[in-house]
Amino acid sequence: MDFIQALVLAFIEGLTEFLPISSTAHMIFASSIFGTANDEFVKMFQVSIQFGAILSVVALYWKKFFDFKSISFYLKLALAVIPALILGKLFDDKIEAVLESPIPIAIVLIIGGIVLLFIDRFFKNPTIQKEENIGIPKAIAIGFWQCLAMMPGTSRSAASIIGGMQQGLSRKVAAEFSFFLAVPTMLAVTCYSIFLKDWKYKGVEQKGYEMITASSQNIGLFVIGNVVAFVVAAMAIKFFIQFIEKHGFRIWGWYRIVVGILLLLLFTVVFK
Repeated sequence: MDFIQALVLAFIEGLTEFLPISSTAHMIFASSIFGTANDEFVKMFQVSIQFGAILSVVALYWKKFFDFKSISFYLKLALAVIPALILGKLFDDKIEAVLESPIPIAIVLIIGGIVLLFIDRFFKNPTIQKEENIGIPKAIAIGFWQCLAMMPGTSRSAASIIGGMQQGLSRKVAAEFSFFLAVPTMLAVTCYSIFLKDWKYKGVEQKGYEMITASSQNIGLFVIGNVVAFVVAAMAIKFFIQFIEKHGFRIWGWYRIVVGILLLLLFTVVFK
């Protein structure tokens, strides 16, 4: 992977991580086009630059994350993330196998797009307008909804936002709680990929941090990737919150359907 490819992947991560369109799908398709989809360092890079995106949430909502008087906020996130941690560990190998096949991911993009076309009609009368009013049972329920995103192409953001709306949250509160829940979820996944997971890099099993520190180029790619993901994600979050309050999710549904169909054609005709 060269510098330009790393910048493109980092830009995609920052732009799509918190939108309901699946950052994983977009990065897999980009790396497939680059011809680097099966490179272990690229796979690890795509996960590790989520750290930059995580920091953008903490930076934008720092008053919420550093309000240590609100113990319930931390408790809700801690309990809501448990389902994803357990199921993610159990199905890690199966998920990675799917990541190597773009066609199922394109199909999931389309299915998720169809759901988003109607989601605003399904949940028209929200009862929760503030994060403080989300109870622990509802937070845990959203955590289980988030697990749907283990199928690449689903979108963690889409799954948790839909789960939030199903639990009575308004669009804005559902989106913001999805962002908050992303922090422990993605931090756990990133730490696992960097410090615990064994990757086969250049024929040798290595940890993620060993791959990163293997060369000055890898270190540079890791640093610039996280910086770009941070900046772009911060802008995407601000835009997304303003947009969905006014326009809802229908446009994201059409986007997923169109992109999914184009990618199906691309990988069944051009790259077959």
